[in-house]
Amino acid sequence: MNLSARLRLPLALVAVASIVIATLVAGLATEGYSQLRHPLAWLGAEQMGARGTLFGLFGFVLPGLIGAWIALELRPRLPADAGWAARIGAQLALLAALGFAAQGVLPLDLEAVDQGASRYHATAWLLWALAFPLGGGLLAAGLWQRTGWRGFAAFTALAALVVVACGFLGSSWIGAASAQRVAFAAWLGWGMLAAAAPLSRGAA
Repeated sequence: MNLSARLRLPLALVAVASIVIATLVAGLATEGYSQLRHPLAWLGAEQMGARGTLFGLFGFVLPGLIGAWIALELRPRLPADAGWAARIGAQLALLAALGFAAQGVLPLDLEAVDQGASRYHATAWLLWALAFPLGGGLLAAGLWQRTGWRGFAAFTALAALVVVACGFLGSSWIGAASAQRVAFAAWLGWGMLAAAAPLSRGAA
């Protein structure tokens, strides 16, 4: 097993730990902030100063860059006969991860949530929320019949559906804050499984 193979899963766990710890610490340090009512992006808003910058780094940038590396590492591990759908899907997963990271570089302006700098943050979020489900669908379609990859394909399709449902519909079901967290959790869970794929030694 080469070095990159040994690092993939630990780094995926670092991504999860980074966003969870950053969210808990920043949430406790921000007066009036509720994990049940407020989006994560508020913790990294321009008005939060240095504390917001740190949250953006550990809550979005680090997990996003790790996710991008995992997606980049996934493409050469795909079976040779996976076809164009799976390979384009992996590229879209990489693009989605970069969009996730960009949310930390382009923070919200709480005084102008629907304009100015906030629009760039919203664009980064939309890139993630569109590119990952589309990429996940293509990956699932391309890998469904491949030996050792069906479990990964099924989970990928499920994660893509969860991101679509929670990203665009969930706010009316469970509230925007909870829906966002479920969507992020689905994406982070996919990253851990992608780090371990393929699930069968004979499939590599």
